[in-house]
Amino acid sequence: MSRELPDKLYFKIGEVARLTGVKSHVLRYWESEFSTLRPGKSRGKQRLYRQQDIDRILFLKDLLYNQGYTIAGARKLLRGKPAKSDPPVGPVAPTTDASAAAPSAPVDTSSQMFLPFSPPINMRLLKEIRQDLLALKKSLGVSS
Repeated sequence: MSRELPDKLYFKIGEVARLTGVKSHVLRYWESEFSTLRPGKSRGKQRLYRQQDIDRILFLKDLLYNQGYTIAGARKLLRGKPAKSDPPVGPVAPTTDASAAAPSAPVDTSSQMFLPFSPPINMRLLKEIRQDLLALKKSLGVSS
């Protein structure tokens, strides 16, 4: 996340969108969702982001797009106060061999809300369905 930024004090929303890879409408939405993201405004009501705002946006982008946090989970993480009423839900165990995976830092799941993942695909069932469809196609005399 270390990008070279121009040596400026303030950046307009279009520049920030280009530098961070986050569209400007998403940046405006994040402002409404995260109280820590409040850029200043010029006399003409244009948003003026500082370096620390861009760093915060890059951090949020990583949380939401790479680490799989939800908006609510990222908000709780930024506040540093996980809700006591929300039970922590751990990530779904990977289906690949865990010993082959690269070691990673432990993940604090107490403040993160995970979305449920769909169950693994049953390849045997899919092959059986494919065979049935091919047999049906053949019985109907349909050619590819």
